[in-house]
Order: sequence, then structure tokens, then C-alpha cells
Amino acid sequence: MTPTQRLLLAFTALAIPLSFIRAPYPSELVLQHAPTLVGIIALAVVMQRFGISRLSFGCVLAFLWLHIIGARWIYSYVPYDELATWLTGSTLSEWFGWRRNHYDRLVHLASGVLGAPIASEVLQRMAGMKPRHAALMSVAVVLAVGAIYEIFEWQIAVLLAPSYAEAYNGQQGDVWDPQKDLALAGMGAVVSALLVRRWEVAPGLRGA
Repeated sequence: MTPTQRLLLAFTALAIPLSFIRAPYPSELVLQHAPTLVGIIALAVVMQRFGISRLSFGCVLAFLWLHIIGARWIYSYVPYDELATWLTGSTLSEWFGWRRNHYDRLVHLASGVLGAPIASEVLQRMAGMKPRHAALMSVAVVLAVGAIYEIFEWQIAVLLAPSYAEAYNGQQGDVWDPQKDLALAGMGAVVSALLVRRWEVAPGLRGA
């Protein structure tokens, strides 16, 4: 792991406790940040023991930051409309006719866009796949991981109190939320797979 990567990882870890400062929903933040903390630890271990490409490292880090931002406002209340108003004088919801907060949709789309290169690298290095085959299979990996996560959210809804389940899942009353999330992840993965279909990862790569 390079010094820059260590610094970026440390800064990302520091963002978790900083997100608790004046948080609008502090009681939900611990549950929201649990996957983020696991992701940071896993990334540090993988980088130290095996090393991954700069592209995959950047994809993981970008996804962690998207989740940290979402967790800060429990996804359903990320104030992107306020930011758009400050920048342009009007909101994204007004432009597109949205009736719900769509930040969670962005994150699911990003899980496909950012997840496909990571899956492609793993498949090339661990399964010996050629770049084009790895890119194709990366779409299946993204969809499989997304489906497992949606099952996890279902169990959250069943096991936790309704208020906590709604805060974590962020369905916002949409009964088709899991299907839409998975569809967006798949679309993002297809686009990303097309971009990395010729990207060849050297075996034994360590953070290059």
C-alpha cells in the first residue's frame, strides 16, 4: 500500500466519527456505519496482504464515501436538493419531477459502475479469466451481490423495529424498491463492464 493510499484510507476512516457531529439522526448512524467500517477494515487487509490495482482501490474508496454521505442523513434525507438550490436556484426534484429522495438510487447505480471493475480484477487474478470474460461475469457478480444485499435488507425489515428498519432500508413507501435498486445496479455494471472489457490486470499485482 502506498503512502497516499494509507492517507486516503485513514481519512475515510476518520470521516465516520466526524459524521456524528451535529448528525440529524444520530441514533441510526451506528447501524448505518457498520458496513462502512467493515469495508474499510477489509480494504486495508486486502491492500496489505495482496494488493489491488489503483482502479479497484479508487472504486472501493469512492463507494465507501458514497455510503458515508448516505449514512450521515440515513439516505432518505441526503440534502442534494438544498445543494442544487444553492448552486442553481432550483432543485433536482423540480427538474425531474421526483417525489422521493433518490440518493439511494444513485448508490445502487454506483454499486454496479464501481463494482464491475473490482469483480473483473478478482476474476482475472483468482480464476484466471481473460479480460473480456471477466468483464462479462462481473455483471453477474454485481447482480448476485446486490440480490444478497436485498435479502439482507429484507431480514433487517423482519427482525428490527419498524422505525429502524425503515431508516436503514430507506424504501420511502416504494414496494418495488428492491427490484428498482437491483435493476440500477445491473445497468451500472453493464456500462462499466463495456468500459473495462479490455482492461488486463497483471497477476500478483500489489497496488499498482
